[in-house]
Amino acid sequence: MDDQAACPLSNHIVKSDGSSVRSGLDLSIFPIIYVLPTHIDVAELHAVEHQLTQSSAALTYDICEARLVLGNVSKPRRAKFELQAGRVRCKDIDPANLATLDVEPWRPVEQTGQELPARKRRKVQVTDSQTTTTNESTEVEVQDNSAPASEPEAEDDEVQPSKSSILPALSSQSATLPRHSVSCRKEECPDLVKVINLDWLRDSVRLGKAQDFRSYLIYAAQLLPVDKELPSLKPEEAAAQRSVRPEAQNGPNRGFDQPNGILARAQAQTSQKLKSKAHVPIAAKHDRIAHAVKRDFSNRSFTSTTPQSHLTQRPYLLHQTTSEYEESVSQHLPPLPDWIIQNQIYACQRATPLTSPNDAFIAQLKEIKLARLLTNDDIGVRAYSTSIASLAAYPYQLRSTSEILALPGCDQKIAHLFHEWQTSPDHRIQAVKDIKNDPALKVLRLFYDIWGVGATRAREFYYDRKWHDLDDIVEYGWNSLSRVQQIGTKYYDDFLLKIPRAEVEAIAGTVERHARQLIDDGTVCVIVGGYRRGKAESGDVDLILSHPKQSATAGLVEKVVQSLEKEGWVTHTLMLNLTNTKRGQETLPYVTSTKGAGFDTLDKALVVWQDQALSGQRSVQDTQGGKLQNPKPHRRVDIIVSPWRTIGCAVAGWTSGTTFQRDLRRYAKKVKGWKFDSSGIRERGSGKWIDVEGWLDPKTRCANWKEAERRVFGGLGLEYREPQDRCTG
Repeated sequence: MDDQAACPLSNHIVKSDGSSVRSGLDLSIFPIIYVLPTHIDVAELHAVEHQLTQSSAALTYDICEARLVLGNVSKPRRAKFELQAGRVRCKDIDPANLATLDVEPWRPVEQTGQELPARKRRKVQVTDSQTTTTNESTEVEVQDNSAPASEPEAEDDEVQPSKSSILPALSSQSATLPRHSVSCRKEECPDLVKVINLDWLRDSVRLGKAQDFRSYLIYAAQLLPVDKELPSLKPEEAAAQRSVRPEAQNGPNRGFDQPNGILARAQAQTSQKLKSKAHVPIAAKHDRIAHAVKRDFSNRSFTSTTPQSHLTQRPYLLHQTTSEYEESVSQHLPPLPDWIIQNQIYACQRATPLTSPNDAFIAQLKEIKLARLLTNDDIGVRAYSTSIASLAAYPYQLRSTSEILALPGCDQKIAHLFHEWQTSPDHRIQAVKDIKNDPALKVLRLFYDIWGVGATRAREFYYDRKWHDLDDIVEYGWNSLSRVQQIGTKYYDDFLLKIPRAEVEAIAGTVERHARQLIDDGTVCVIVGGYRRGKAESGDVDLILSHPKQSATAGLVEKVVQSLEKEGWVTHTLMLNLTNTKRGQETLPYVTSTKGAGFDTLDKALVVWQDQALSGQRSVQDTQGGKLQNPKPHRRVDIIVSPWRTIGCAVAGWTSGTTFQRDLRRYAKKVKGWKFDSSGIRERGSGKWIDVEGWLDPKTRCANWKEAERRVFGGLGLEYREPQDRCTG
């Protein structure tokens, strides 16, 4: 074959003049095959499908019809996810039973002479270029699973196919048997679906015969009866999963051009797609993702787009007379707190303890709030945050919807959810059940929990890049991640572990020791965040360093991090900002050119911390190089540096819960006309710095950071709240 070239995924041998000779690979006895479009480019996808159709395989574009699924997957968990994403109802096969369910039913067996159910036959022209030079036709018996149910009865030499008879892939020994000597017993063929690595087809093409698929098997499952309420993949959804693809037809005479023509068109389409993708604006991509989110989550029980007909329960009415209502209120409702009577709408105006008598109901609302965040509903997130903060501050056990409606920030929707939760046998809201069972939300939550990946990036990973687990990120997108995201993925399990209070204190002590070595003993280290609010465990460690001397804190965070790195406490420095140092440690200007300055504009370092005290665990060795391995988990630590002149603002902001922080800014803006952030307070009209901590007069300066924090509340006209009373979530 001096002037011939083999097409990579084709059973044709393509000559230099464009003609082709058909090879002998026959996949006609296989069950219906579906090709996963995941992790495969358009050109290769077209080539694979063309190879299957030219090999007489029964190809489908609906995964629900398939019994063999080919794809670039290597893990059973991913294979199962792809089936579920395609709405294939199935259950795992116990590995202990896989041998009995897998080997015999899917292996072709020779005819035993017993009368078997007749199968529809069609004529297939098979030319074996390896054994003969003439085009001799061989009539073989083929099961045609693609015949429509409405097809008229067959003539004498044709009968309707049996849909329950699903033929398997050939083993390497039986692939060369004559087609008429192969069959599959009906009672031995359970309704199975199998996911096989795409290498099976590549190896079969390369070796010229179908290989035993069992060595390529990734996942096998038992199909469940189709639920009429759970329709199979809609045509438009199936089309959306793929780019424009050749039309599939069963039978030997398919309407395809030569393989080189198809591949050329596929490559041209791929090139055009990549070229157009490179010029797609970021805004267009965000719009596309937002449209996909809206499509997937509209009219869901946990979204704001749910119409009245989709509420988890019908709205209810309380049938009471006026006297009955007044009597029930006077006898059963506790006295309302002053902040309710005075309609104090800001969370910073009331005490919100760490624990609430309504924590069980609040936990359900937090699940809905997170779902709103993941589905790009910012308004819903703020509304639920306000309601949760109000409920958490209510000091009594809720017993009626009238109590809910009396709380600032709680409306009829929260009252209906409370009624549903209260009357539910398991005290669970249906919307929360739907959230827990939603496959897309499970993936979004997985990505959202990666350090450095927010809700927006999680949606991009899922909808734009088509990733479904951490393995996809590592295998297909590692180089596209930021350094923070790479470390967040690498130490995903470590970062999910909570940090006990004793360990938080030990980390703070080490940081303070290094800071004092660099300056003097006047340096203070304040533990803020959840630890200071009284939590038994924290997700990360937030520390504020400061010193009474103004010049001592300039550039301090960089020096401290370098010192900790040398001693081995800090394994990775992911972010180091000297924003405050660069502006002379002044309060953030009211009008700033810094885009998205946010609440915190102080000098800050985000680092990965690992305890170096191995104690009695130094026997853990690296099996490859003999290096000692530290078994301690990696921790997230934020080191913030604040000048002493505004230490109170920094401590107040970083200690308080998220909604408490938000309402501090809102209160300062609406009530006082000020701009408040962790670097200090400015007047919105003139931009003048407001010295609420008494720094300008040396005689009135605060002796310690606790006094400075109290002065911040007093300067804002607020009652001081202890850290354990700022737990708004």
